Amino acid sequence: MSNATLMKAVKAVNFISGEAVSGQKLMRHRAAMERAGRIAPKGDVEVSEFAAGNIACEAIRPEYAHNPGYAILYVHGGGYVCGGLSYAGILASKMAVSTGFTTYTFDYRLAPEHPYPSALEDAIAVWDHLTSGRYQPDHVIVAGESAGGNLALCLAQKLAADKRPLPFRLILFSPWTDMTGTSGSYETNKEVDPILTKEYVVNAAKVYIGDAGDPSDARFSPLFGELGNLPETYIMVGRNEILLDDSVGLFDNITDQGGTAYLDIEESGWHVYQQMPVPIASRAMKRMSAYISSGVYGDNIWEVTTGTK
Repeated sequence: MSNATLMKAVKAVNFISGEAVSGQKLMRHRAAMERAGRIAPKGDVEVSEFAAGNIACEAIRPEYAHNPGYAILYVHGGGYVCGGLSYAGILASKMAVSTGFTTYTFDYRLAPEHPYPSALEDAIAVWDHLTSGRYQPDHVIVAGESAGGNLALCLAQKLAADKRPLPFRLILFSPWTDMTGTSGSYETNKEVDPILTKEYVVNAAKVYIGDAGDPSDARFSPLFGELGNLPETYIMVGRNEILLDDSVGLFDNITDQGGTAYLDIEESGWHVYQQMPVPIASRAMKRMSAYISSGVYGDNIWEVTTGTK
């Protein structure tokens, strides 16, 4: 199958319209995402429920090659308007199996019912729950995809601003880092992106921000915030997505500010392609696992992988 044919097939199944941020279309989209999460294969994991205060959470533990000393806090995407525990489990389970670490997910509050700062408050609460005796902060990896990548970044920036201990690493899959909707890849990739439209992204930003401020504010667009003091960051993105420049810009700004980041561009990939049961997703999880293993165990099985901008 050619890459163009694959893009069309993915688009037919997953394409998100610009109207899916309110009303009945939003409810249907939320239901579809959770349904996809329930039927997606999770691999050899054990899932247990728990709560961090009023926040529903799940611990996804790999059944084999388990290292209890480290953990992953995984933040699901969905434009801050969709997504839940079932949806989060798709990629969280892959991370657990790939790394051998228990991966924790949580059901943060969604817009438009709960605009900013509800999701960030929930992320901080779950971080505090995990790091209040169970794990040392520098033994927790924070990961996220799309809007979850945005929230993961905002969580790390908030911890750094408050001079609190930081996570060990950040792992970001197609992170949404710029809510202004002005980057060039919105135009260059609008015909090939099989998942997102600019209309959907901009509308999701509006209902998430609400009356809290301007989309260029670093509270919403972490691309424009302090990035040099973040944990080492590994960014994965697909060449064929409108949020490509969100990842490229993040890599540039982190390194320009003196931080350490790695940019992995999958030439055949699309927005959060790692979720899908395709060979490029399996290879991506192996690269991600090798990167984490290199940092935790000090081995040499990972090599820097960067795409051409």
